[in-house]
Amino acid sequence: MGFVIATVNMKGGVGKTTLTINLATCLANNHGKRVLVVDLDAQISATLSLMPPHEFAKVRREKRTLGQLIYKEIKPNSKSKVTIQDVIKPYTCNVEGLDLLPGDIDLYDEYLVSEMLHKKALNEGGRTFSQVWNRFEELLIRSILDPILDDYDFIVLDCAPGYNLLTRSGIVASDFYLLPARPEPLSLVGIQLLERRISKLRESHDSEQILNLRLLGIVFILSGSPLMGRYYKQVMQRVTQDFSAAQLFENRIPMDVNVAKAFDSFMPVVLANPGTAGAKAFMKLTEEFLQKVDNFPPSQPA
Repeated sequence: MGFVIATVNMKGGVGKTTLTINLATCLANNHGKRVLVVDLDAQISATLSLMPPHEFAKVRREKRTLGQLIYKEIKPNSKSKVTIQDVIKPYTCNVEGLDLLPGDIDLYDEYLVSEMLHKKALNEGGRTFSQVWNRFEELLIRSILDPILDDYDFIVLDCAPGYNLLTRSGIVASDFYLLPARPEPLSLVGIQLLERRISKLRESHDSEQILNLRLLGIVFILSGSPLMGRYYKQVMQRVTQDFSAAQLFENRIPMDVNVAKAFDSFMPVVLANPGTAGAKAFMKLTEEFLQKVDNFPPSQPA
């Protein structure tokens, strides 16, 4: 069974998708790993970073997106026969071992979720709505991934910023989480908020999975903001007070316009322009990622 990795930060614009797609591509292309990217963000940035818009439009018309799998979890008696194997796009960017579970701009209907869980709480009698909701949240993403967990070495979840249902369910379903950040004050706030949210998730979801969730590390993706030079040392000092050296990736991604330009070709920079500083940094980061996973102490039974 492979590892499920959530790439997450409460703040947007910190390079979450950029990290997800380049890490996943390096794992498959450079290290021969079987990797699945799962786009849990309704902005579908990961999806459109790995396939052209016309291809996405086609899979959406054919109802071959994550949205259909979520709908089946919300409406288990629906007539839909779409399976996760039907939805996964293999050989993403023509890379063997790199697969994509495309996201959707309409991933789920909050009203349908609330209605379904309200009825479930009424029917089950002894459980409160909150307990029923937490159980659904705990199982949603894990249930979708369960049929293919043994098919991959790594399943990387590109979570939406903020704290919506899919982000929480993705975190609970994961073995590790990666925390991308910018060396800026607001990015630091995103780190602090995430750590508090995960603590609350552990309190509300009394399961072995969430209790064994571990931070693999914080990845700093540098930016060209004028604030960076002014606050960089201050931010880094605050981070090192809250996290151990082992929780911080040594390799950091430099500011490189080629990373952003790669999105125009609908592929990661490590494929579009592998000789650039940004691409080389992601390659080194991937090697460090594998070392961290290999050297991480085994989780303790709940």
